[in-house]
Order: sequence, then structure tokens, then C-alpha cells
Amino acid sequence: MTAPTERRIALPHLALAAQVWGDDAAPPLLALHGWLDNAGSFALLAPLLAQRFHVIALDLPGHGHSDHLAPGAQYHYLDYVRVVLETTDALQLDRYTLLGHSMGAGIAALVAAAAPQRIERLRLIEGLGPLGDDGSQTLKRFREAFASRADSTKPLRVFRDIEQAVNARVIVSGLAADLARPIVMRALIETDGGWQWRSDPRLTHKSAVRQAESQIHAILRGIEAPAALLLAKPTTAYLPTAPMQARADCVANMVVSHLDGGHHLHLEQPAAVAAWIEAAV
Repeated sequence: MTAPTERRIALPHLALAAQVWGDDAAPPLLALHGWLDNAGSFALLAPLLAQRFHVIALDLPGHGHSDHLAPGAQYHYLDYVRVVLETTDALQLDRYTLLGHSMGAGIAALVAAAAPQRIERLRLIEGLGPLGDDGSQTLKRFREAFASRADSTKPLRVFRDIEQAVNARVIVSGLAADLARPIVMRALIETDGGWQWRSDPRLTHKSAVRQAESQIHAILRGIEAPAALLLAKPTTAYLPTAPMQARADCVANMVVSHLDGGHHLHLEQPAAVAAWIEAAV
């Protein structure tokens, strides 16, 4: 596995970390990871893509080695969109391929709609836009979000060693231990008595508001770049086929493909995913 170069990216209000593969002169590809993952999510895929692209895998705010938001702030999809655009400004990327997985795919789709002139190609794995709202749980979700104190967090779990942390991630994600390891290694920080997650605990706070599905459709219609969506077989429970197809139908240049595997297809089948990224032009 090719080792990446570490990079620090200074934004106006925080600094992000990134892992970089490939020649600086190659066409840029910006990769966005999923919720509670980090740039390590692309550890197996990025070296394959680096034969063609200059791959920049971000740690989104609150994840991996990137800064946490200021006290009192909360994490929201729309804020991630601005952060990604600020990051591409800082990196002087006028036009680039955008790759996202899960939450990162949701963010990538919004970025592509917000700044269509900057996106060369859009590649999405297991996600297209943010979690939506059909109205049935709006009030319940709204009340629950405000019922808990914004600053309340459980004490962070201390793992006695890295293997215990890997096993904990395996239980939650269903990933094999060797596939979970690149994410876990980047997600840990050593502390007295063992290891803790370095991600911001506020990432698990419930959001008070989600966009209506009609609003998401309207935004997705603003995507202009050639786009491709890769979904797992069998279908991931929270990505039901009909709503995902309805979203895909909003994108004029969208090609939908399926691949046997779980939610982290790019870790389970990196060669197949790399071939999909390069072929779906």
C-alpha cells in the first residue's frame, strides 16, 4: 500500500488535514469520506487512482486530524459545503473531479450543484444528497435535538490498545478488521491509559432540521457535471432503491451502477471501484 503525504490546509476559521497521493501535476481529484470516517477511508483506493489523478483525501471538520468546530457550534451538511469550497479555493483548484462516499457523497452532490463550473466529474459511492425529510418525523426530530443540552457529551471511551478499537469499529460497521484499520488508525489519539477517538463527539448530536425531499431534488437538478453513482448490492437499508433512483433521475448526466458488497465498497473492492471511476466518464 502506497503511503500518502500529509498536508495541512489553513482556512479562515479552522485548519483541515488531508492525505495526498500522486503527482502534483496530474488532474486533481478531491475525495470526501463518510460520517465518522476520515481520509483513511481511501487508503486502498487512492493509490490506484494516483496513477491518473492527484488525489487529495480530506479529513472533514471534526474528523480525523482536522480541527473541531468552535465551542457551541454544531455540524451541518450545508456548512460542510462551504468548507469544501473554501478548501478548493485554498488549494487553488479551479476545476477538479469530486469523489464522495456516504455522507461525503451527499456533500459532494451539494458542492457540485453549488459550483457547477468547478466540477469536471462527479463520482458518488453510496450516497446522493443529504438525509431528507418526508415530514413524518419532523416535529419529533426537532424536539429531540433541542431536548438534550448542546454541550452534553458522554465521557470518551478509553481503549486499552488499538486492536480493541479496531474490534469496536468492526462491530459497528461490519467491515473486516483489516479494512477498518486504516480508518481506525487515523481516528485514534493516545491518552493516559490507552487510546481514544479523536473525532468530535458533537458529530453524533441529532440535527434539528433536514431538507425536504422536494428541496433536495431541486438542488440536485443543478448538477451539470457528468455524474456516476455506485450503489451496493444488496441495497443498504437507509438508501432504499426507489428514493435513490428518484434523486438520480434529477441529475441530467447521471449513470447509476451496482456492485456486490457492503456500504464501504471502496475498501472492499478498491480495484473494481477504481475501474468504475475511470470508466464512467
